[in-house]
Amino acid sequence: MPIASSHDIVQIIQLSIAPVFLIAGIGTLLNVLTSRLARVVDRGRVIEQDLDSPMGSGRHSNRHLTELRVLDQRMNWIHNAIMLSTLAILLVCLLIVALFSVELIAIDLSRVVAILFIATMASLIGGLISFLIEISYARKSLRVRAELLASRAPHH
Repeated sequence: MPIASSHDIVQIIQLSIAPVFLIAGIGTLLNVLTSRLARVVDRGRVIEQDLDSPMGSGRHSNRHLTELRVLDQRMNWIHNAIMLSTLAILLVCLLIVALFSVELIAIDLSRVVAILFIATMASLIGGLISFLIEISYARKSLRVRAELLASRAPHH
């Protein structure tokens, strides 16, 4: 089995640069997702404290419970997006390993490379769809709050 030359290694590294940029982009998405998750969790904790307080009964508790349900849904969708995006990064890493292996071991892994790339894109698409659904839940809950504010606006 021939050992890859330094020129071959340079070509492999060049071929692997695009997937590395994909890792950086997905990493940025993960940063956004984890920040959103932290904010949702923090809001949920505040609501739970309000519900546990002696003043947390009556009309406000119904609104709080409704908001908690929405926050729970948002947490689930963010969690899905994080899991799928992390899987996408893992698949990109495996793709890079496969690209190096093609040259170093001199075996045909073209189908493996194609399958890994397709799986990466499928996972990333799933993560982005989950993110869009979470954004939709957030928007709906904000729209309700805007309606609340509009109903309390002074009439001219």
